[in-house]
Amino acid sequence: MNRRPLIAGNWKMHLTIAEAEALARAIVSGGIPADRDVMLAPPYTAMAAVNKVLQDSPVFLASQHSGWEDKGAFTGEISPVMLKDAGCSMAIIGHSERRHIFGESDQHVNQRLTGALRHGLVPILCIGETLEEREANQTFNVLETQLRGGLIGVASSEADKLVIAYEPVWAIGTGKTASEDQVQEVHAFLRTLLEKMYEKDIASQIRILYGGSVKPDNVDALMSREDVDGALVGGAALQAESFIRIIHFNQ
Repeated sequence: MNRRPLIAGNWKMHLTIAEAEALARAIVSGGIPADRDVMLAPPYTAMAAVNKVLQDSPVFLASQHSGWEDKGAFTGEISPVMLKDAGCSMAIIGHSERRHIFGESDQHVNQRLTGALRHGLVPILCIGETLEEREANQTFNVLETQLRGGLIGVASSEADKLVIAYEPVWAIGTGKTASEDQVQEVHAFLRTLLEKMYEKDIASQIRILYGGSVKPDNVDALMSREDVDGALVGGAALQAESFIRIIHFNQ
C-alpha cells in the first residue's frame, strides 16, 4: 500500500520567537511537494508565531509533548485542548528525551497518547532502544514493550490515526545513524507487530518514521526502504537548507 510520507521537524528547546518565525518562513518558501506531508514542532513560546506563518501552507503544526487531562492543577503541563486551540494537529508523544531525561514511563506515554487521540490530535508515538539494550540483543523486546504499553486501550477504529517513530536512542544527536538494513529490519518488525495487535489492513496504513541523525546525505537511502514512511528530524531541522533538502528527498 502507498503510505503518504511524513517529514517531521522537532525543534526541541531551540529558537527564539523571531528565529522560529524566520525558519518556518524559509521552509514554507522552499516549497512542499504535493505527494508528502511536512510537520513542524516549535517550542511552545514560538507556537503562535509559527502557526501564523503556516496558515496558508500545507505544513502541519505540532507539539513536542502533550498532557493527558483537559485542564487542572498540572503546573508546567499543556493540555491537548490548549494545543488544538493553538493550531496544532499533531503531537509528539514519548520522545526518548522525555523517557530518559524526565523519566516518563510507558503508562505516562499511554495517558498522553490517548489524551491526544481524544481531542483529534494525531499522536507520533516514539519508541527506541538504548545502545546497551541493542548490544544485549534486546531491541525487539524493548520495542514491543514500548509499543504495546503506549497503545493500551487504543481501538482498531483509532489505530489508523497513529504515527509511529522509531528512534534508536544511541543514534539521536550522536551523529551515528542506524544502517538502512537495521532501520528496515526494525520497521518491518513493527509493522508485523501492529498486524498482530490490530489487523493487516490497519497496520498497512500506519506510517512508521525513522528518527536518529537523519541528514540530507542519508535521507534518500533511508526513504528508499519499503517500510520507512518518513523521518523525525532533530538537528538537521534547525537549518532551513538542510531541512528543505530532507523534505525534497528522492525515493
